Amino acid sequence: TMAVATVNLRALTSWVGIARLFAVVLSCLAFSLVASTGRFEAPYGTWCMFTWCFCFIVTLLVLLLELLELYSMLPLSWDDFTSAFSMLAALMIFTSSVVFPSTFISSPCNTNLCARQAVATTASCLCFLAYAVEVSLTRAKPGDISSFLSTVPGLLKVFEAYVACLIFSLLDGYNGKPGLMWCVAVYSICFIFTLLIIVFTIGRCLTYIPCPLEKILVGYNFLALLMYLTATVLWPLYSFQGRSRPSSCGPNCWWNKCLGVTFLTIFNLIAYLVDLVYSTRMVFVRAP
Repeated sequence: TMAVATVNLRALTSWVGIARLFAVVLSCLAFSLVASTGRFEAPYGTWCMFTWCFCFIVTLLVLLLELLELYSMLPLSWDDFTSAFSMLAALMIFTSSVVFPSTFISSPCNTNLCARQAVATTASCLCFLAYAVEVSLTRAKPGDISSFLSTVPGLLKVFEAYVACLIFSLLDGYNGKPGLMWCVAVYSICFIFTLLIIVFTIGRCLTYIPCPLEKILVGYNFLALLMYLTATVLWPLYSFQGRSRPSSCGPNCWWNKCLGVTFLTIFNLIAYLVDLVYSTRMVFVRAP
């Protein structure tokens, strides 16, 4: 017999559902307005359009699956998936909300085209707030670890992987320099392991690992923190050594890229530190 889909209206009327509806409408508004201008050249415009379209499609799919209660048929941890996606969407939309206006909106903004770009930017910012509200509403309460990716360490895993992707997009001119190549190795190794943790959690594969997983994660966070600490020192040391900022330095200038990687490395260092603190508390400090 075939399973009959039932309609669960709470998927749309709950606070999480309302936040998702706002995200769908606002992301659709953002990419529609930008598409109407015809100005979203590569690479930054293409990234922003992809972000709005991707978040619109996936969030709409999530709403439909929850409305028809079909998500239970999927071979994955639904709560972990939705928590990870909402965090990823918030980060992607935030990046687009910063990149798009800084790249495409010029001052003074007094044309019809610029007005549409400004409204699209506003819609993108509000869309980020909608996803941020969803993250806060679905975040696990202290002591609840039934859905790992909705806990603070789980959300930080998504943040760490995303920041690593941003670092990869800025890497340039590191070949032949052992110090910089070590930093790239750090970014790559930590990204791969963090991504595997996310994928295995969503796919419910971590339960098959015959080890005390929580303690392994604490050990991994400690090693990742040490590795990022070396990258935080070595990257700016070898990138800027004997090289000053060029007089004409545009968006694709090597100096700006190296500076961006430096700040993103510091962000991930802080993220792994907070991750280690929270993971240690969850494993070794039991709530009464």
